[in-house]
Amino acid sequence: MLRNIAFMILLVNPLVLNSQVMLEANGPGNTYELISSVFAPGGDAVENPECIHPQFGRHIAEVWDSVLNQYVFEFYSHVTPDNDRCINTDRQRIEIKTYDSSPDNLKGVVGETVTYKWKFKIALGYKPSSSFTHLHQIKAVGGNDGDPIFTLTARKGSPNKMELIHDNTTKVLIVDLSLFEGVWVECTETVKIGASGTYSMVVKRVSDGTVILSYSNGNIMTFRSDNTFIRPKWGIYRSLNSPSDLRDEAVRFAGFRIQEITTGVDGSQLSVPASIVLHQNYPNPFNPVTMIGFTIPKTSLVTLKICSAFGQDVATLAHGQMHPGEYSVRFDGSALSSGIYLYQLQTEYSSSVKKMVLIK
Repeated sequence: MLRNIAFMILLVNPLVLNSQVMLEANGPGNTYELISSVFAPGGDAVENPECIHPQFGRHIAEVWDSVLNQYVFEFYSHVTPDNDRCINTDRQRIEIKTYDSSPDNLKGVVGETVTYKWKFKIALGYKPSSSFTHLHQIKAVGGNDGDPIFTLTARKGSPNKMELIHDNTTKVLIVDLSLFEGVWVECTETVKIGASGTYSMVVKRVSDGTVILSYSNGNIMTFRSDNTFIRPKWGIYRSLNSPSDLRDEAVRFAGFRIQEITTGVDGSQLSVPASIVLHQNYPNPFNPVTMIGFTIPKTSLVTLKICSAFGQDVATLAHGQMHPGEYSVRFDGSALSSGIYLYQLQTEYSSSVKKMVLIK
């Protein structure tokens, strides 16, 4: 049974150590704010073409997917007039990312091992560029950071291919793009960060677990000597060198996970504990009171806070050491205006965000 608990409001940012961070779509509206609240609180984690294409509106939406039976993110890219943020007109970009403004636990540094997991689905007949159509990148920041360190990119050919590329030049694995079309796949990418690091990428069909791409390397550059940290990007980033090869596309993404792995004193790797669970608040929409439930699998410092749709702190409902179990916290929005709010649960090893709607 959920434990009903009351906490004194205390606006304190918790220290987040080795962690798993999760990003899930949870319903239409304020999508960019939701993404940024997880990947770069107070920043902007979305790179979009709306400076040139404002009439379409936002190029990422949250839509219901009947296969996964959940809300997912849908990314849109239009052959015209989309470009790369009005900076480059020979390419176009709609991507989400971690970056300088992200928390430290979302920046991969030398000596860390980081696992990135996500699902995505491209449409049947997906039309990639013959130059590049990136769906995922691992980029470096600082020093020599122009070229991505790893890229998952689709490429036009006979037949079309999906390529895993290292250091923007070496195609370490190539498979037929048809294996990805019209189906959900789940990617698991693990990077031990260093000049001589390790790397693996496994892609499975969600429906039956069939592996359609698998690569590993126990001695590969995953960090350049003058880099500061590495970071992930997801979305559609494609060349416009031959726009006639392309079509308007919608790519779906879901279940983003970024997990650090600690190293024990004996050098062994210790996985971060199991994830927290942040339940859907009830009722939702609400006026003015709702209950927020969550599950903690391991004793930890826990913070539950409410933010505006733009990432501004509204209140902290819980802050302190908590033991494993299920909890329920009452939230009273009497003093707030109608609108969409985010509730974020953060522990020393994981975080999760969901949306709720206050209607007065």
